[in-house]
Amino acid sequence: MAAAIVNEHLPTPLTATSEQPPLFDGTTRLYIAYTCPFAQRVWIFRNYKGLHDKIKLVPIDLQNRPAWYKERVYHENKVPSLEHNGKVIGESLDLIKYVDSNFEGPSLPYPNDPAKKEFAEELITYSDTFNKIVFASFKGDTVKEAGPAFDHLENALHKFKDGPFFLGHELSLVEIIYIPFVEKFQAFLSGVWNYDITAGRPKLTKWIEEVNKIDAYKPTKRDPKLTVEYYSAIFLAKH
Repeated sequence: MAAAIVNEHLPTPLTATSEQPPLFDGTTRLYIAYTCPFAQRVWIFRNYKGLHDKIKLVPIDLQNRPAWYKERVYHENKVPSLEHNGKVIGESLDLIKYVDSNFEGPSLPYPNDPAKKEFAEELITYSDTFNKIVFASFKGDTVKEAGPAFDHLENALHKFKDGPFFLGHELSLVEIIYIPFVEKFQAFLSGVWNYDITAGRPKLTKWIEEVNKIDAYKPTKRDPKLTVEYYSAIFLAKH
């Protein structure tokens, strides 16, 4: 059972001219970018656990990022990163596990059914492949190349028929891993190529509808027009 809904003011992203927040002052900070689906995974999970007061969001403008972030906060210079207990750690899946282990609040249900457990692991492993296929398609024959990745999700959603999610009736980590990317890809593919990823994919259509009802996810959603603008600048700009 997810934590109660919280209406949270979202801070303005920090830029190259922004002052660095205090480091290791006892505040736990989650450095994110509103445009980054990897960071969005951890943000959703933080909301799910009801940690709005325990983990402060610090958004970074990735297109105009502050030099101090790499120099003094996180040398990898990526988001997400988490400042907690005198250290800064990164990588979205590692951070979800870390937050779950080190903070109170509900955990995502983990399947007891061996078949569902195995399938969850397969889907988590496939997520990198899914992302790479779709990102690569932006530079090629986009609709033709991206289509099979969404077919894979459609087929996966047919496996367990006891609910709309990947593992059936219960929301799981698999949803949190995929939805930030599906959200961004859906907006970009529709906005630029007029490609509807849900056409002919009824299970994916239902999955997106159900995920959009999740309170932990709602505040992390980005305006599709802003996603199209941001991705167009990255993937379609002429160099």
